[in-house]
Amino acid sequence: MKSGLLKKLFALAIVGASFVAASAHADDLLDQAKARGTLRIGLEGTFPPFNSKAPNGELVGYDVDIARAVAAKMGLKPEFVTTEWSGIIAGLQAGKFDVIVNQVGVTDQRKAVLDFSPAYTYSAAQLIQRKDDTRAFKTLDDLKGKKLGVGLGTNYMDMAKSVPGIDVKTYPGAPEYLRDLAAGRLDAALNDRLMLAYLLKNSHLPLRTGAIVGNGNPSAIPFKKGNPKFAKAIDDAMTQLEADGTFTKISDKWFGIDVTKPISQ
Repeated sequence: MKSGLLKKLFALAIVGASFVAASAHADDLLDQAKARGTLRIGLEGTFPPFNSKAPNGELVGYDVDIARAVAAKMGLKPEFVTTEWSGIIAGLQAGKFDVIVNQVGVTDQRKAVLDFSPAYTYSAAQLIQRKDDTRAFKTLDDLKGKKLGVGLGTNYMDMAKSVPGIDVKTYPGAPEYLRDLAAGRLDAALNDRLMLAYLLKNSHLPLRTGAIVGNGNPSAIPFKKGNPKFAKAIDDAMTQLEADGTFTKISDKWFGIDVTKPISQ
């Protein structure tokens, strides 16, 4: 009797293990997205020219166009979920969206907890200074003992804090640190070179661009680890979009240059 019971329990265990394995396979992010018919995309919606809302409420921008193209190539409809940058990585990990398309820099720290698509933007960090400031800051080392403004939670914050001696001041966004810089409460600020022309044009503040510092930064689309089918699908989609010129066309529309290729050194 015990032997028969053990056999039944063993058989149930095998069935249970098979069910768990099948469920794990079915739970690949690609299967979930295909079942919904949508690709859920996290972005700020307040980060022009990458992503922002037009007067009619529609999301527009470089990242928005990239996301729409990727979703279409994967056979999915884009479903945008707006969220603040400070909580966007946590939102991805919590499953609030499938991917982030919001100029997420590829760093070793992020790669340890997330998987990434191929890069679709290459930029670099660039300093911002007041127009009447004649000091020539060429590297971050030149800012030791100085006050440098950066966005909270950005890779530029990490970059600045990696240099001992810089008094790094963090802000919710660019408008706040640009105002402090113009008012003389900062010596410089740091942001993406692709953002600066737009920021300075629209800030109406007496500021100018400074030196490009550090190496080029690739940005890509992060998603949760453990989704090999999804990883291949997004890799294939982006490879095709690069090959057929779609990425280059989107880049030229928003920047007038091809920002989808590595920066020449």
